[in-house]
Amino acid sequence: MDRLEETLVAMRQIMRATDMDGRKLARETGLSASQLMALQALKSDVDMTAGSIAKEVNLSQATISTLLDRLESRGLVQRERGQSDKRKVFVILTDEGKALVSEAPTALQDQFTRKFEELEDWEQGMIAACMGRVADMLGASDIDAAPVLHAGAIDKPPV
Repeated sequence: MDRLEETLVAMRQIMRATDMDGRKLARETGLSASQLMALQALKSDVDMTAGSIAKEVNLSQATISTLLDRLESRGLVQRERGQSDKRKVFVILTDEGKALVSEAPTALQDQFTRKFEELEDWEQGMIAACMGRVADMLGASDIDAAPVLHAGAIDKPPV
């Protein structure tokens, strides 16, 4: 196999692993990777608004609003107006949401993060540069994307 074929196979393996992990997560929890990340951000017991969740998981405010609507309709989060400032709306993890987060399987992204952080600084830099170059070669460097290993719509679990 030449280098081009090796590279294409590796890219396809990454895409398939991401898709399979998303399907497993959806099957076991009914959540997308982004929804799980939002729920995990709420575990900290710090008062969080939709905006602070968006910053925490690096998604747009509009995406988070849609995502929170879905989570709220499932009874996993609830929104409450602030006591001292009624303009602020805080998002709170319900007991059902807490249980789901604690029982959720480890996502592929968690595995990748753990292994990536074990690498030397120069290796991390090389991987980041190579992936950026690949995104540019595919004409994808201008596409808005969150740092989430997930295939398909970001606010819905895969079917």
